[in-house]
Amino acid sequence: MAEFRLPANSRVQPGREHKAPAGATRVRKFRIYRYDPATGGNPRLDSYEVDMDRCGPMVLDVLIKIKNEVDPTLTFRRSCREGICGSCAMNIDGTNTLACIKATADVRGDVRIHPLPHMPVVKDLVPDLTHFYAQYASIKPWLQTKSPPPPDRERLQSKADREKIDMPSNCILCACCSTACPSYWWNPERYLGPAVLLAAYRWVADSRDEATGERLDELEDPFRLYRCHTIMNCTYTCPKGLNPAWAIGEIKKKIAERKL
Repeated sequence: MAEFRLPANSRVQPGREHKAPAGATRVRKFRIYRYDPATGGNPRLDSYEVDMDRCGPMVLDVLIKIKNEVDPTLTFRRSCREGICGSCAMNIDGTNTLACIKATADVRGDVRIHPLPHMPVVKDLVPDLTHFYAQYASIKPWLQTKSPPPPDRERLQSKADREKIDMPSNCILCACCSTACPSYWWNPERYLGPAVLLAAYRWVADSRDEATGERLDELEDPFRLYRCHTIMNCTYTCPKGLNPAWAIGEIKKKIAERKL
């Protein structure tokens, strides 16, 4: 599958250029999207030359070095630096991924860094995920039960049943998959998107949950679920190697089986 790229935007203007220090021997150029809505100006691409002999190997290392040593106004999210929290999700060299696990050596030529596509931008590389999290909350991502809990133990499940939710439970809600999905670009207000539907499948498939019917009823909608056209960008771009497209197909299958 070919990489997908951000749509061309004639309003993104060339920005400032920051040269590498004198004597730098292994220089890479990073073209970084800059935008501050508070200023009222148009977005721009600033260029930063970085001496890689004095920087860590990951894109996040570069961003931290630029912020600490070159331009303290550069804004981005980061936390764990281990590919666990999902905070540093962004579009690097045309593909959504996590900056902390993306090696600069994997990119040829200049490294282009943009925020996650088709999302409102708070500032620079920080997207506004308010709507994304509201959609996640809408699927009630917690165990729903009607029977009383066992008095002397937890609600147990077999190893086989646990394995059914291993894959979707590993989602870190970085939004890489949803912001790579054209169906989500076209219908963000009504289509839940692959990340949220993967989370929904995690609870539908959980043998301990007792609200499966209600969950499937909520998902059965021309837009909330069926806007998925199996484009597969979600699975291609997931930095954790998960398969949201498969999970969406399983939800559709469970809905169909209820009608037989």
